[in-house]
Amino acid sequence: MRVEFDPDSGSPYAFYPLLTSLIVPRPIAWVATLSAGGVANLAPHSFFTVACVVPPVIQFTSVGRKDSLRNIEATGEFTVSVTPERLFEEVNATATDFPQNVDEFAAVGLDAEASRRVAPPRVAQSPAVFECRLQDTISFGGSFVVFGRVLLAAVDEDAIGDNGLPAIGALRPLARLGADEWSTIGEVREITRIANADWPGHYDGARTD
Repeated sequence: MRVEFDPDSGSPYAFYPLLTSLIVPRPIAWVATLSAGGVANLAPHSFFTVACVVPPVIQFTSVGRKDSLRNIEATGEFTVSVTPERLFEEVNATATDFPQNVDEFAAVGLDAEASRRVAPPRVAQSPAVFECRLQDTISFGGSFVVFGRVLLAAVDEDAIGDNGLPAIGALRPLARLGADEWSTIGEVREITRIANADWPGHYDGARTD
């Protein structure tokens, strides 16, 4: 027997906790922006993923019109830093609803590092960061999906593995779960994708009906 949840029953945001409890784990976009007046803002957004490979576009969702969204609309630029496990307290602290004139970098004790291609800073203590220019935004009602064209990715040298790519053991990114729950990467498993030609009794595309 299953318990069923109808998104159209109850208040508009009653379904939100269920979504965040089932769609897990979620990577976190640590989004840094500048206001039109030059005040830095830093906030974690856990609806975050890749939107396109060519060109490289990443996306995050602002649930409501938050400072990150307003600043990006005003300036057209932002950075996304990786949220490493060792900065757990700081990442959570940047979710505090500070007034708009508060610089979250200074408020929580993080260093702002100058970006190469955009004005908003990077989190100096983060092992990796994307510098982005606003590509587009889409709203489905109370939330806004922000698409950013990646202009540059910068990764700490000691976080690069033998294969020339960022190593998960060095990044150790945090992820969001439901309610106040977070997770770390835990056990890492590897498996090779199976090509159709290698599948036992592989499919040759011929119709069988």
